[in-house]
Amino acid sequence: MSLGMPDAVTSVLTTALDGLATRQNVIADNIANVDTPGFRARSVDFETSLSAALQRGVMPASGIAPVTQATNAPAGADGNNVDLRQESLSAVQSQFQYQMMSRAVSDHFALVTTAAGSF
Repeated sequence: MSLGMPDAVTSVLTTALDGLATRQNVIADNIANVDTPGFRARSVDFETSLSAALQRGVMPASGIAPVTQATNAPAGADGNNVDLRQESLSAVQSQFQYQMMSRAVSDHFALVTTAAGSF
């Protein structure tokens, strides 16, 4: 492994962090538009493409991107379909997942540093 070239674990964790950050931004946008007539809530999926890439043995850094799409939630009378309770729950869950991935990155780098010190 050359310097500057991420290993597979780092690549997976970085891809997950990017996907979660995108999800957090989309959730924040949904919440900000809870009262905007006609606004359609969006969701983010990166897990499907990341999982497929891992099953194929493809390094995730090679172009895995989060997919953002409109949700199918029913709209109210004003055409807005943002469910504030669901978005709030999703925000908490996404924040927790981001913290867990950040911790995994930190732990991975500590392990790599320890292993590198052994040589």
